[in-house]
Amino acid sequence: MGQCLGKPEEKKKKTNTLPSSLEVNQPVSPNDVNPILSTSPVRPLPPPPSSESALVVRALYDFDAINEDDLSFKKGDRMEVEESSQNCDWWMARHLSTGQSGYIPSNYVTKDDDTPQTQDWWYNVDRREADKQLLLPGNKLGTFLVREAADKASYVLSIRDHDNKANDACVKHYRIRKMDNGGLYISPRRTFANMIKLIEHYQTVSDGLCCQLSEPCPKVRPTVQFRELEVARESVKLIKKLGNGCFGDVHAGKWRNTVDVAVKTLKPGTMTVEDFLGEAKLMHKLRHRKLVQLLAVCTATEPIWIITELMIHGALLDFLRKDEGRTIKFVVLVDMASQIADGMAYLENENFVHRDLRAANILVGENNEVKVADFGLARLMQEDIYEAHEHTKFPIKWTSPEAAFDRKFSIKSDVWSFGVLLYELITFGRVPYPGMNGHEVLSKVEKGYRMPKPTGGTVPCPDPYYDIMLQCWKRNADARPTFEYLRDFFENYFVSSEGQYQQEYS
Repeated sequence: MGQCLGKPEEKKKKTNTLPSSLEVNQPVSPNDVNPILSTSPVRPLPPPPSSESALVVRALYDFDAINEDDLSFKKGDRMEVEESSQNCDWWMARHLSTGQSGYIPSNYVTKDDDTPQTQDWWYNVDRREADKQLLLPGNKLGTFLVREAADKASYVLSIRDHDNKANDACVKHYRIRKMDNGGLYISPRRTFANMIKLIEHYQTVSDGLCCQLSEPCPKVRPTVQFRELEVARESVKLIKKLGNGCFGDVHAGKWRNTVDVAVKTLKPGTMTVEDFLGEAKLMHKLRHRKLVQLLAVCTATEPIWIITELMIHGALLDFLRKDEGRTIKFVVLVDMASQIADGMAYLENENFVHRDLRAANILVGENNEVKVADFGLARLMQEDIYEAHEHTKFPIKWTSPEAAFDRKFSIKSDVWSFGVLLYELITFGRVPYPGMNGHEVLSKVEKGYRMPKPTGGTVPCPDPYYDIMLQCWKRNADARPTFEYLRDFFENYFVSSEGQYQQEYS
């Protein structure tokens, strides 16, 4: 979706629209009123879409109005969207049941049609992510989703099942094949005109599947984008201090007593308001599921406030140190590495350099979800912070040689930092280059020293994992892997292909 940093020029208030057949100013004779209905007000019929070409959307989630000119709705409600507002995060819409109008968040609705991509059960994920979503706690037997197959020529029905041998939950995958006439089937003995008919059938009876489909895999409600980048400080309430860092303190808070947010209060003098606002506009436009979303800022007075989505478990560094390998196993660490690389691959594609990639700047949400935070802030800090001396705030141990000595920051220097972050992951937050200060690290790395493979931890470091760390630390920046490669490496660390589907039944 596009971004709007301000409201559209014209606001429309919520209105109840009367059918055109009713003349509201025409007097009504008592004799004309049905006595059975005379004690109740006449309720107008809901207005239909204005034209066949109008964009009608269906709500994917419940939404309660935040501003007085917002339009509340429930999951499944249908609304008509004004064409002129469709290039923004917030659309002006008219509810097709109540006739009321107001602003709606565009990421809470989808086009109302019968294509698979607009259904509750459709997911834009690969096999690994499908397994992860379906195996989340709370999903019951028969929870399902539909996704595109790796070959892009068919679909896959993924179902949460129960493995009787292992006495544990598992996921079964069934390929949905396309027919020349547009139909679909899992088994050739039973075909369907479209995907919706196929799903409706298997929700009624298992008919050869591992189990009957119960309900679509629940989706996490997306973050509501703010309508303006600059918001009033009074609209944000700080609730609880979560921590602090080189930029300032971080608090959990609420915006307009409705939306949960995180608020970073920058230390006075950290950066100028002008420079920060320029960077904030860039950061606000960066939208990816593995980046912590910048929602708004408060810059009228110091300290500057940065308002982002709230990640409930805080910094990855603290999260790792608290766990120490008791519950987080190697498979989770690999998944976290793939998520971080996914976010960084997006920045790589956008030609945006992070400059301060480390576990302290990765945030953790529910179910071990991690996102990249604080991208773009490092380059706005005052120059003396970049001085390479022992007591500097500059993260020497995460910094590539060309960045430390020549100030040459690039996405390839971020790759070097990612290699150090991999060390933090596998050691559960151990400080890199143990026993060395910044001067020693710079000197030894310049001469070719690289950290040895970590040993003695609660989770052993496999050779392939350490080998990718060494690739990130190549002296020649151009020889280091891309984040796209790193993302694919960790996504496929355990599974190299789509794998076998469930044996087709006859």
